[in-house]
Amino acid sequence: MLVTGGSRGVGAATARAFAERGDRVVVHYRGAEERAREVLAHLPGEGHAVLQADLADPAATARLAEAAVQALGRVDVLVNNAALFLDPAGGVSRRGDHRLTDTDYDGWVRAWQTTLATNLMGPANLTFCVARHMMEVAPADGQPVGRVVNVGSRGAYRGEPDVPAYGASKAGLHAFGQSMAVALAPHGIGVVSIAPGFIATEMAAALLDGPGGDQIRGQSPFGRVATPEEVATAIVALAQPGAEWASGAVVDFNGASHLR
Repeated sequence: MLVTGGSRGVGAATARAFAERGDRVVVHYRGAEERAREVLAHLPGEGHAVLQADLADPAATARLAEAAVQALGRVDVLVNNAALFLDPAGGVSRRGDHRLTDTDYDGWVRAWQTTLATNLMGPANLTFCVARHMMEVAPADGQPVGRVVNVGSRGAYRGEPDVPAYGASKAGLHAFGQSMAVALAPHGIGVVSIAPGFIATEMAAALLDGPGGDQIRGQSPFGRVATPEEVATAIVALAQPGAEWASGAVVDFNGASHLR
């Protein structure tokens, strides 16, 4: 299993969920090496690995896929989880605002370029590399050989006026997943996307702990947001053998906070 963005939040919870069922996991990180190694140290079982790559760099992405195969012997499941919110200055931001009415043109362009490079092109390039590997190790009997799970967002449908590049990148990721589901099914590879709403992660903490937190929690009739562990459980279920018929789906996972 290769889980991108595995140093925290949904990625860390997903790495743990796979390891708890006996799988060997590669924990990917971009910059938080110490946190990624802490996640690795607490995974049950043996044979896990931690690897660094900037998914906005196509060459680094290809090296990540190759190193993951070397570490595990084969990669059966790819979870495209890593993603960025970006502020107008081009840095990582807890709010990530680049609202059209409040951002200058240079900041707007930087936000779009950096967001799409990581959130859309990164998963597309990594899927290419890992799917080619899966095809190479496919058994002759045509049985399912792999799964790609993309972590998208409710924002692809509900709209993200403060972070439009993020919403658009997730909509593109959903569409990419559906295209790959059709392209890769003949090779025994299923591709599915999950579209969570708000999750209680560090990336959302500033919003959830701020004055608008109650309004966000109130979007769901459950009166709360999802936990990373709940999302991880759904990802593992979509990746397990026997779930091939979900391939091509975009699974809403937002606590009935947005219905379509």
